[in-house]
Amino acid sequence: MGASDVSEALMAEGVTLAVGGRVLLRDVSFRVEAGERLTVMGPSGSGKSSLLAYLGGHLDPAFAASGRVYVGEREVTNLAPERRRIGLMFQDDLLFPHLSVGANLAFGLDPAVCGRANRRARVAEALAEAGLAGFEGRDPTTLSGGQRQRVALMRSLLAAPRALLLDEPFGKLDAELRADMRRFVFDHAARASLPVVTVTHDPADAQAAGCRILTLGGADVP
Repeated sequence: MGASDVSEALMAEGVTLAVGGRVLLRDVSFRVEAGERLTVMGPSGSGKSSLLAYLGGHLDPAFAASGRVYVGEREVTNLAPERRRIGLMFQDDLLFPHLSVGANLAFGLDPAVCGRANRRARVAEALAEAGLAGFEGRDPTTLSGGQRQRVALMRSLLAAPRALLLDEPFGKLDAELRADMRRFVFDHAARASLPVVTVTHDPADAQAAGCRILTLGGADVP
């Protein structure tokens, strides 16, 4: 399932973030090519999740922020989150408990997918890819943690993002399931040629994500 029509890079240029008079990040810049992965690491409070929030357009207004964000050649710094075409996954799956699994996925569908039959077909295809064929009518609360995360990823991909941000998405899973979910997420992102930025504390997550690491409060590791 392709996530976007054109593979593009994600770029941050001169990002500086401060809150309460304390500077968390100063002049952070990077470029993640289509299909490439960047892992962001650093101690608690170093600004990892705040950086992702700035990229995605969800930064709390309490922060003072500057710097530019690009998807391909397009600057998205001042666009609303839904117009940036940047998908996000968090430690919590954030599925809507009042909607079925199928309705959760349909909520994320790219508006360009028109017609009830087409939308149902895309949802069914996504569930089959996730190993959850026939789960359209299931209540999200009846799913396991790994199943819920798979649904959350497919919902992100159905929105046809041009980049993907991962904020500790595997943190609540046990070791075996965590490894399975890492493979599932990174395989799907690679298939869609998405630039991926992952925030994690876990060296195993960083190793699985790839060799490029941005260490906040420290030095870049090539």
